[in-house]
Amino acid sequence: MVEARVRAVAVTLVTFDSARWIGTCLDALAKQTHLPAEVVVLDNASRDESAALAAAHPLVSRVLREPVNIGFAAGQNRAIAATVSGWVLVLNPDAFLTATFIEQLLLRAESGGRLGALCGKLRRAADDGSPIEPALLDSTGMVVTREFRHLDRGAGEPDRGQFECEQMVFGASGAAALFSRQMLEDVRIEGEIFDEHFFAYREDADLAWRAQLLGWDCLYVPGAVGYHVRRVVPERRSELPAEINRHSVRNRFLMRIKNADAAVWRRCGWRGVLRDGLVFAACLVREWSSLPAFVEVVRETPRALRWRRAIKARQRRHGAEIAGWFR
Repeated sequence: MVEARVRAVAVTLVTFDSARWIGTCLDALAKQTHLPAEVVVLDNASRDESAALAAAHPLVSRVLREPVNIGFAAGQNRAIAATVSGWVLVLNPDAFLTATFIEQLLLRAESGGRLGALCGKLRRAADDGSPIEPALLDSTGMVVTREFRHLDRGAGEPDRGQFECEQMVFGASGAAALFSRQMLEDVRIEGEIFDEHFFAYREDADLAWRAQLLGWDCLYVPGAVGYHVRRVVPERRSELPAEINRHSVRNRFLMRIKNADAAVWRRCGWRGVLRDGLVFAACLVREWSSLPAFVEVVRETPRALRWRRAIKARQRRHGAEIAGWFR
């Protein structure tokens, strides 16, 4: 019984007006060669039929309904807390997995060691969920830059087979990431896996950074293929809701306050400071709706520093090893 639970996979989804995709997402899960043992959907006060569609699907174990939108981070935390399986696949409702996605990741997950997260090859899907042709990459794992940016590796590139080798990456995109229960329990700070004060945006990068500091690896497995409707991309920033952009600005700084040490700062140096200046200037000149983010950073700094102390007290990797990821 214990062995079965360790090999079992739970899938957690957070919906918010996701009716156009949730059925297709769940149908793809139902076709997996390794079926999930649990599928928990948390609905963030959707104004459409998201919750009803999820509740009606035979694969769904449980639907949790929130009276207000509590955000992706808190929603995922509550959905994960409602599961018991040894592995948890955090999945977006606008992500559609090919039949062997879970099986491919789980086969590599069982290799042992400090492997806490795995991700596959995500390709772009059109707004109706159909694959974009010719195939465009959405994510082959997360990379971080010396400007303190975190990016999806290969995003927007034609899939020419350039990412066909398994390799360790900094982290996994929150659109479809398989996490070990052991890792999720280990990285909790003040009871939270994803930082709920982030609400949404950059919470997956923050979790990836914390996991790296605490000694957990993330493996990219190209044989696990899925499709994702990518709506939040830098080139569409001006079209995004002001709230998302504000979260993006605020969380950029909070993530660094919690996780960056002297070795990372030595590595990034003036490049990171220059990028910060450009972000502030852009808010000052044209994106005025994001200016409150800087006030929020000041207000949230004491909490971020408390998390930083908790992380540093259990840090297992030297700062230079983390700094090596920033390229």
